[in-house]
Parts: sequence; structure tokens; C-alpha cells
Amino acid sequence: MSPDGDDDNDGRSPGQAWRSLARADAKAFEPGDRLLLRGGGRFPGSLKLGEDEAGRADKPVVVGSYGGGRATIVADNTPGISVHNTAGVEIRELAIVGGNGTYAAHGGVHVYSDRPDGKRLRHVSVADVEVSGFQIGIQIGSASRTTGFHEVRIRDSVLRNNKDIGLLTYGPPTHEEAPTGYAHEDVVVSGVQAHHNAGDPDADDRHTGNGIVFGSVRGGRIQDSSAHDNGSRASTEAGEGPIGIWSYDSTGLLMEHNRSYRNHTGSRVDGAGFGLDSNVSDSTVQYNLAFGNDGPGFHAYTSKKNDAHNGNVFRFNISSNDARKWPEKGAIHVHGNVMHGLQMYNNTVVVTDTIRPGPAVRLTAEGQNMTFHNNTLVTDGPLLIVADKAFRTGQALWQGNVYYSTVGRGIVQWGGKTYSGLEEWRSATGQEMTDGRKTGFEADPCFRGGKAPVVNKASDAALLVPVCDALADKGLDLRSLFGIDAGRQDYFGEALGRTVPVGAALTETDGASRADGRAP
Repeated sequence: MSPDGDDDNDGRSPGQAWRSLARADAKAFEPGDRLLLRGGGRFPGSLKLGEDEAGRADKPVVVGSYGGGRATIVADNTPGISVHNTAGVEIRELAIVGGNGTYAAHGGVHVYSDRPDGKRLRHVSVADVEVSGFQIGIQIGSASRTTGFHEVRIRDSVLRNNKDIGLLTYGPPTHEEAPTGYAHEDVVVSGVQAHHNAGDPDADDRHTGNGIVFGSVRGGRIQDSSAHDNGSRASTEAGEGPIGIWSYDSTGLLMEHNRSYRNHTGSRVDGAGFGLDSNVSDSTVQYNLAFGNDGPGFHAYTSKKNDAHNGNVFRFNISSNDARKWPEKGAIHVHGNVMHGLQMYNNTVVVTDTIRPGPAVRLTAEGQNMTFHNNTLVTDGPLLIVADKAFRTGQALWQGNVYYSTVGRGIVQWGGKTYSGLEEWRSATGQEMTDGRKTGFEADPCFRGGKAPVVNKASDAALLVPVCDALADKGLDLRSLFGIDAGRQDYFGEALGRTVPVGAALTETDGASRADGRAP
């Protein structure tokens, strides 16, 4: 296709290019076909691939650009590209731009299945695209938990200035029951930037202004991606708010080496950097950086009263200067109904005061076997932990953590009581004890950037490397003590070996060298 082509041409070469998307849409695309739009050209309209087209993972239909640069599809009142009840499709090297109608109600790339045969469709790839001006940038959806998509790859793309969400996968809602299946399997998002997806100020009934959201996925990864400056126009009255990168109704997920920062919320909830939400199980959030978010850097939450939020892990993450709008939520917030087996270990949290002091960790969820090990918690106010109830050690157990308030001895609020310092809290509650010995300690972690460094860009994470021996080799050996495999590296990719750090990074005296300030 070319802007100076002719729809009466055969469309088989640049010299015989078609002109309009309407002409291309009239063609039934067979496995192995390619539709190529001239780079730099603008093509009004939309394209739809239906169930009688494409369909083979080994011979995908390709929609992309030729001749250098991206071609631009300009849609209005329709999706930019729709894929319905088929797969074996690759979309690449395009800009997809929406008008007023698309911003209200359409997806830039909309992939959806409502097949009645229960068959999951294989191979959807979206790469090197830029999508803007839609309600949702890219959405992968299914009408049931058996007829979604398998082997989905979304990479190296920019999703910006959309209304509700940059990227979304979804299936049928679960309501109060635990998931009995998942619409999509093997979904990988890598190198995606979701930013300035502002939200809908009139949407009081739902969350809007999100970056990347995984719903109804079994076995997925979000890696090397970022979500920032989303949610700035989200409703002030909504009962739920936006989050940078999060998931719900999913299992077996991995979120790693991502950045989520300066995300916002219009209401009194959410605005977090990363989240594992209702009905998420057996998932890991690791080596991620959150900073400058309105809400917590990291949150675990469930609104359900089932047992489906279980076996989740947050490890080797960094939160700096989060909870800007709602400091009382904490930089790490664990809240909602019942959680089972949540593990939070080797995270570094620094909370600095803005409008009012806030804790490093806020704990409000009903839970069983929630554990907090080897975390470094720093505030420039008195509060370190706020727990809304006096959790028993079988519900929430703290061991081997470092606590530091720059204004003096830190405070723990545990249920209706306030404890001044670690020793008082330990004696009253049995926390920070391991096999009859005292664990955890109060100390300045001796960060490179000072007592409470503020991260404003990814490379600033190096400011949170401990540079003296206060934390050197002080971490609990999670494998030998608790059977927890902590992995092979710290946040910066330094090999752990036999040395177990406290917080997300080895100290310089443990052999770590990060003079270049690199970050994942």
C-alpha cells in the first residue's frame, strides 16, 4: 500500500501498490500473506482480520511497513487493527493513531476471541509499534477462560496518550469465586513503554489511567518495560484507581527488570507502581524499581474472600520516594482480604516526607504465613511499620530486617499499640526472633547517596547501594533456614554467591562495584 497507489492495482509490488485500507480490508488474507504500508505514509481507516483469515502460527500473516520508517494508520470511531477469532498474526513497525471517537471507546490493536469451540488460538505478535489516542492502546481479550490466546508476544513498543490503559489482557470476570481457568497462556511483554495514559475523569465506576495490566493469564512475563506518568486525569470519585504495572485473575507470572514511576491516582486509592491484585497466585515481582508514585511502590491486594491470592513473592525490588499523595498507605502496602504465603524479602524501601509522614510498610490484610525477611526499611520520619491489627507470627512474621529512621529511633504501630524501637516490639510480639535468637537490627544502612536518597531516574538507584560494612553479610540465609531459594543475583545483577545481603543490593564491601551507576 502507498498513499499514491491505486486500488485498481494488483497490490503485489511498490509500483502496483493499493491506496486505501478499505481495499486491503476487502482481501481475505491467507497464511503467509504480508500487507506492507509505505513507511512515512498516512492511511486513514482500519483493518480487520477475521476468523476465516490467517490462523497458522508457522505461516503468520504480517501487517507492517516497507521502505524505511513507520507507516501510520489513522482510525476514527473504529479500532486501528482488529484481530477477531484468529491468530497466526504479526503486527509490526507501525504507528496507530486514534481520533476523538477512538479515545472514547476503542483499542488501537484489538485482539479478541469469542469462539464457541473452546479452542485457544496460537501466536499473536505485536512489535515496534506506537499506539496513541485510543481508549486502550493494545488489548488482548476473550469471552471465556478457554478460548483466548496462546503464545502472545508484545515488544519494543510505545503506548502513550491513551485514555484508560496502555496495554491490557483480560477474560471473563471471576466475581467472588477463585479462577477455574485462564483465558490466555504464555504471554510475554518486553521493552514496552506505557506512559501518559491519563485516565477518564468521568469514570467513577472503574479504574482508568493504567500502564500495563495482565488479567486472566497463566504463565506470563512483563520484563524490561516501563510505566510512567499515567493516571493524571483519573476520576476523583472512583472506588478503585490506576496502577503502573499490575495483574489480577492470573497465575505463574514474572515481573522483572521494570520501572514504574510518577504514576498518579485521582481518588484516595491505588496510584501504585506495581501490584499483584485479586486472584493472583504463584507469581514473582523481582528486580523492579518504583519511585515518585502517588501510591505505594509495591502493593499486594485482594478484594476476594477466597484462597486464590497465594504463593506470591516480592524480592530484590527498590522503592524510593513513593506514596507521594497518600503516604499513610506506605511504600509497600499489603491489604484487603485473605492472603496465603506471601513472601517479601530483600527489598529496599526509602520513604521521605512530603505532605505528612508515612511508613515504609503498611499491613492491613488478613493473612496466613506472610513473611518479611532481609528487607531494608528507611524513613525520614518516625514511622517504620503500621499494622492495623496485632498479627500473630503465624500470620505475619518479620525476621532479619534492617530498620532506620533518620530522626531517631523508629516507631512500629502494631494493632492498637505503639512500640518505640525494635527491642520493645520484639519483646512484646515475638517478631524478629529466629530459632530462639534475636534477628533484625536498627542501623543506618550507609547508602551511597546519604541517609535517605531520593531516586528521580533509573540510574539514581545506585544511590541506594550500601557503601560501608553496616549491612555486610548480615542477611539471613533463607535457603538453609526456611527453604527459600532467593535466586542468584541482587537488583544490580551482582552474583550473590554465599553472601546474603539485607535489602536489594550487596554492599560495596561485599565486593559489589557500581561506579557506573548502572541499573537493570
